[in-house]
Amino acid sequence: MQENHLFEYAAIRVVPKVEREEFINVGVILLCSKQKFLQAHIQLNQARLAALCPYIDRTELQEHIHSFERICAGGPDSGPIGQLPLAERFRWLTAARSTTVQTSHVHPGLCSDPQKMLKHLMEQLVALPNS
Repeated sequence: MQENHLFEYAAIRVVPKVEREEFINVGVILLCSKQKFLQAHIQLNQARLAALCPYIDRTELQEHIHSFERICAGGPDSGPIGQLPLAERFRWLTAARSTTVQTSHVHPGLCSDPQKMLKHLMEQLVALPNS
């Protein structure tokens, strides 16, 4: 039997008009320190975005939300934040901010496979239900 490990996650949100507090979930970021796992998955639903905010600069938005994936992965194109240890990157990405791209509060859980858990959370928090 596989051992369960503590993980933390947050939903990644697009908040076009911060003052209205309306948002759509576009991804999930998950940290499992024990397994040295930090990953973000993004799925931007263009129809939802157009309904909520037809005027937004989609190219700029794509760049902002995909920076979560680059920073999680680390490496030369992830900037100075991407060079920090995993937990510090996660804390920086999930810090409260008042911008168009935000995260939910951080939530804890237990899992044996963080990759499977990330997929599950994406289905639960981001993906459209089957029609």
